[in-house]
Amino acid sequence: MKIELTTEIAAPPEIVYATVTDIARWPDFFRGIAQMELLTPGPIVVGTKFRETRTMFGRNASEAMTVAMLEPPRQFALTAENHGTRYRIIHQVASVTGGSRLRLTFEGTPVTLAAKLGAIIALLFKGAVTKKLSSDLNDVKSEAERRAQVQSGATPP
Repeated sequence: MKIELTTEIAAPPEIVYATVTDIARWPDFFRGIAQMELLTPGPIVVGTKFRETRTMFGRNASEAMTVAMLEPPRQFALTAENHGTRYRIIHQVASVTGGSRLRLTFEGTPVTLAAKLGAIIALLFKGAVTKKLSSDLNDVKSEAERRAQVQSGATPP
């Protein structure tokens, strides 16, 4: 399964990138994230591991993730593996007139026989996953635009 979404954000790429990579604060602005636990101490670097807990389909689900790529202020990627499927989530930030464009690419690749057989069933949930990812993109947009306004002095924090 592969899902690609894009949004325009009225904030410079540096602020959008800083927002999307602010993993420890994700529960503060991602409505779908209930809890975040950094599993690797120190600053966020390639190899940093964390566990996020989301509400999915009415239940809490935790996922261990790893930072796979950091290319400020252009790209940020995460990987995870769960139930025989490898996941890769890539955030790409580009400068556009009036701010930035954020592109989110979510890929799930089944690697076990059970996951390959289940991939057909997983396609039934693609719409729900797309909706959740779209909500995440909107949350990043809102927070990055808020941060840009605060930085410019237009709005109090």
